[in-house]
Amino acid sequence: MAEELFRDGDLIRTVGREGILIAAGGVASLLQTSHPKVGQGVHDHSYTFNDPLARLRNTMGWVYLVQFGTREEAEQLSAMIRKMHDQVSGPDYNANEPELQVWVASTLFAVAAQVYEYLFRKPFTPTELEEFYQQAKVYATILGCPEDAMPATYPDFREYYAHMVATLQINDASRAIAKGVLQPAKLPWFFEPGLMVIRLITAGFMPKPLREQYGWEWNPARERRFRLLMNGLSVVYPRLPLLVRTLPREFYLFQTRRMLAKRNRPRVTVRSAI
Repeated sequence: MAEELFRDGDLIRTVGREGILIAAGGVASLLQTSHPKVGQGVHDHSYTFNDPLARLRNTMGWVYLVQFGTREEAEQLSAMIRKMHDQVSGPDYNANEPELQVWVASTLFAVAAQVYEYLFRKPFTPTELEEFYQQAKVYATILGCPEDAMPATYPDFREYYAHMVATLQINDASRAIAKGVLQPAKLPWFFEPGLMVIRLITAGFMPKPLREQYGWEWNPARERRFRLLMNGLSVVYPRLPLLVRTLPREFYLFQTRRMLAKRNRPRVTVRSAI
């Protein structure tokens, strides 16, 4: 049996299997790009604006493969990402900087924990938060970040995360990415109802200091709509069959494994008979 990074029952799997987390992908994505270096790198080098669905597919494929794939699969795909990130550099940033890897991993953990607790109405215990956080460090370490660059414990993480949220100064690149993510120009019109929901969830879960910097309107009426939406989801979603809730995982894992299989397929050299 192939070695896996995690086992069933590990919190990173228990939380990560829930397809509803994709609806909060905008929160994590725009938290990441609120860091001016991450934002500039994505703005200068990403295909987000031209093909947002492809970016979602590739990001979720990697996340699911790290959580549920074999060690070999996760390390192979992560090595490919590191190689691509080598090209994502500019005067003041490099995508493989540990500082940026720590921030990206931190947002993936923070958003997943927050949304899961809200939907399932089951706060994590301090022990569970520590366990989940230690497992979530993989989002940075598998991309080459030294483990000691991450906050050592969950309380250390809380201090780091609060400091980052309070001090980050987003730039014009970050704002342009937010507009591209939340108001994409090239998606068909029938995506708009879903995008309205995504925009509300993204604004609702975004920490207030960053939401204000993005310039998003937030008033009592919008907050009531956000609470109504999330309270409704917390009633309906946990009661869906697990098979339904995990369909996105199966879809993205299938696509990602198919891509890796194509890359690993031996090339056949046809020799001329002449």
